[in-house]
Amino acid sequence: MKRRTKIAAVSFATGLLIAAGTTGVAVASGAGMHHPQREAASLTGTAKLYRSAGDDITFSFDAHLAARDTGNPRKATGTFRFSHYLHGDGAWAEAKVDCLVTGGKVAVVSGVITASDLPGAKGKRVGVTVHDLGRQDRLGYSWAGVGSPTDTADLPPCVSSAPFEKVKQGTGDFTVVPWNPAL
Repeated sequence: MKRRTKIAAVSFATGLLIAAGTTGVAVASGAGMHHPQREAASLTGTAKLYRSAGDDITFSFDAHLAARDTGNPRKATGTFRFSHYLHGDGAWAEAKVDCLVTGGKVAVVSGVITASDLPGAKGKRVGVTVHDLGRQDRLGYSWAGVGSPTDTADLPPCVSSAPFEKVKQGTGDFTVVPWNPAL
């Protein structure tokens, strides 16, 4: 190999190592090449729901299932938060994730409310479904049929409703990483 080609190859490889170092991905060559394992599943992002009456409804997610836990969606970790206000009245809640199941671009996450200003909400399990459609994401929640997160008595983990709500245009940035368990 000519000296100029060697220098170019070394410079290119060094650039790859530097770039990989900034993204947390290891790069190696030849036998023993390391391929980092992705998460088993995740749901991240924030969006506001569309309501013609002008309600301010926001959902935010940071839910993850580690690759080592791919066989048990109840080992998911993270939090999600939601709020609903209209004309200054409303409430917010934050839940600790206790289950995450995804399939394609659909995710169902559940968790127990750990903090809220809604009386009776703390300690209740709630579930949310997200359909990641790019700019037209959709969302559903376990209390859709009962009206309030406080009315979801004995809800099991990973339960929610169909994603019937539309995300307000320009606000959705949900990202779903699909779960691929060994079946």
